[in-house]
Amino acid sequence: MSRPRRKFTQAFKLEALARAREDGRTLAQVARELEVRPDLLRRWKAELEPEAVDARVATLSPAEELRRLRREVARLKQERDFLKKATAFFAQPGR
Repeated sequence: MSRPRRKFTQAFKLEALARAREDGRTLAQVARELEVRPDLLRRWKAELEPEAVDARVATLSPAEELRRLRREVARLKQERDFLKKATAFFAQPGR
């Protein structure tokens, strides 16, 4: 029988992230202590600490920022091209 789905409060999520940040432990270590999956903590971190991402991007040198933006543009072009092809495929008569 599977375990019932657990729901976590905002306070619990923030406390879990604070443990990792303040004690210098990894998210995996904190996840084991709290009996949650490490990827769940990473997702909480991405959701609850968006300023951390902004700070990391702000510290990039202009050359690093240019490389990052070029990679992002290349990825977005691939996505656009894929969507164009998918649209053309599904727009064909008889589908």
